[in-house]
Order: sequence, then structure tokens, then C-alpha cells
Amino acid sequence: MSDLFDSLEFNDDGLIPAIAQAYDSGEVLMMAWMNRESIAETLKTGQVCYYSRSRGKLWRKGESSGQTQKLVELRIDCDGDTLLLQVEQTGVACHTGRRSCFFRAVRDGVLTQIMAPSVSSGELYGTSTKHSAE
Repeated sequence: MSDLFDSLEFNDDGLIPAIAQAYDSGEVLMMAWMNRESIAETLKTGQVCYYSRSRGKLWRKGESSGQTQKLVELRIDCDGDTLLLQVEQTGVACHTGRRSCFFRAVRDGVLTQIMAPSVSSGELYGTSTKHSAE
């Protein structure tokens, strides 16, 4: 695994951006951060694990919502500074209850919501409060 880590360009905080993409449709689901430990765990278990900057610890996708990601393939971009995780998504990927975190688009110069929530935050997390991230 040292060859893998040697080929990656982590930022000053030891993190690298990771884009999650649905392996079957190509839909971009979300972007999160990974560190060496989360990459190693993801490759070992097959369940995607990120690094939560707000919590300062590993974040196993779906640990509180049940909306998990199974790794199908990990790809590295040409510069080694971004990861692409092709995943099998269970449920929604976004903490807002949408399939994708990319649910807004600029159309004709106007920010437009292009995807409605599939499930409420309360249903995801068993609360009625807003979650900023899983």
C-alpha cells in the first residue's frame, strides 16, 4: 500500500478530496475528504470511510443514517491529488435527504434547486433537527 500512498498528494492537513460516484449510473453523489487511515480502512473493509474535518475523526459513511457506500473501485486522477470512489450507494448520499449533494445548479444565471429530498433529515437521523453532515 506504500506505492499507493507514495502516488498521492495530500494537502498540508494530510487530506485528499474524494468524489463519490455511483458506479452504475455515473452520477456524482458527493465530495468528502480522506486521509491515509480512512483510505486504508476503505480498501480493507470495502465500506467507504472518510475523514470528518468538523469532528476531527474518521467518518464511516452511513454510521448514523444507514445510508452506506460500498466501494466498487478507487481511482486516482492524473496529478494524484483527487480520488474518485465508484460506489454502490444504499439510500441517499446527502445529509439533506437527496440522492446527491449536487442538487443545485446555476441555470440562466439563477441558482436553482434541481432535486428534491427523497427523505427528511428526521427520517435519516431519527430527529427533527438539521444535521450539517453525517
